[in-house]
Amino acid sequence: MDSIDRDILRILQSDGRASIRSVADRVHVSRANAYARINRLIDDGVIRGFGARIDHERAGQGASAYVTLKIVQNSWRTVREQLQELPGATHIALVSGDFDVLLLVHTPDNRTLRELVLTRIQAIPEVLSTRTLLVFEETDLTPGTPPPDRE
Repeated sequence: MDSIDRDILRILQSDGRASIRSVADRVHVSRANAYARINRLIDDGVIRGFGARIDHERAGQGASAYVTLKIVQNSWRTVREQLQELPGATHIALVSGDFDVLLLVHTPDNRTLRELVLTRIQAIPEVLSTRTLLVFEETDLTPGTPPPDRE
C-alpha cells in the first residue's frame, strides 16, 4: 500500500458512495488507475465491503449494550458462530483481560435486550458468564461522519 491507496481508503471511509471519478480526481490519478486500485484493495481483503452507518435509535433500535462474556477455553469459534446469528449483534471481538468476548448489540428496547441476554446468550453452553453494559450515548469516530444533531 502506498500513499495513494491510503488516500483512497480515507475517502471511501468518509463516503462509501464516492464515484470512481470523484476518487480519481481527489487522489490525482486516472479513473482507470483508481478503479484498478480499489479493485485490488477489495481483492486483497483490505476493503471488506461497503455499507451505511446507521443511527440505531432513529432506526428503531433504541437500546444498545456491550455484553462481555467469559467462555469455555478453546470455544471461540463455536461461540462466535452462535453470536453472529443473534438479532441486533453488530460487533464481536475476542479480547484479552477479565473477559473473553466483547459483543455490541442494538435492540428495540430494554425488554428485548434483556431477553437477548438472558434467553439467547446465556443459553449458549460455552458461555460461562455475562455482564451487560448499557450504552447511554454513542459517537461514531469514522472519518467524515457528521456530529450528532441532538443534545
